[in-house]
Amino acid sequence: MATATVGDDVTTDEQTDDTPTAIGGSRPLAWLLVITGAAGLLAAWVITLDKYKLLEDPSFTPGCSLNPVVSCGNIMKSEQASVFGFPNPMLGLVAYSMVIAIGVGLLAGARYRRWYWLGLNAGCLFGVVFCMWLMYQSLYNISSLCLWCSLAWAATIVMFCYVTVHNVRHRIIKVPEGLRRGLMEFHWMPPVLWIGIIGMLILTRWWDFWTS
Repeated sequence: MATATVGDDVTTDEQTDDTPTAIGGSRPLAWLLVITGAAGLLAAWVITLDKYKLLEDPSFTPGCSLNPVVSCGNIMKSEQASVFGFPNPMLGLVAYSMVIAIGVGLLAGARYRRWYWLGLNAGCLFGVVFCMWLMYQSLYNISSLCLWCSLAWAATIVMFCYVTVHNVRHRIIKVPEGLRRGLMEFHWMPPVLWIGIIGMLILTRWWDFWTS
């Protein structure tokens, strides 16, 4: 008896020839998009509110500014917090809402064409690259950590990994068969290792602080 995984199609078995014109997604994948989208949206919403409070009152201290290292206020005041000329979380409000909508559509039985899945993958790739750039800036230039930002990083990493798994499984993205089979079997490893590496970077970056 077959079991569903995050990358499974909701109505079709494994494709062996051409990719069908429209592909659905499993309920686990749909729920993953809804949950990670909601986590990112929550983080973006809280940061946006605190950003506007900070603009109104420069002495305002965000609730997640807990100590010299975990200091959301330092992040919000940095130039990197408005890369495109407006607060970064405003971009997240739009992007994560779209991901939730796609996940809800999959739960309702929606099937999307190849270009749509590729577009979602490209959007997730942009998001995860942007998050990694912000992570680097946070750790090594701003020298502060924002817990809400960290939640958005983790959500985006998981989102990107499993959208990619789905696209590789259905040959929307073509890779060597050995790599494809390995990714299907060990789909959990990339996000776990990725987030684990970030955790180690955070731990080592402020090792003296954490151990003092």
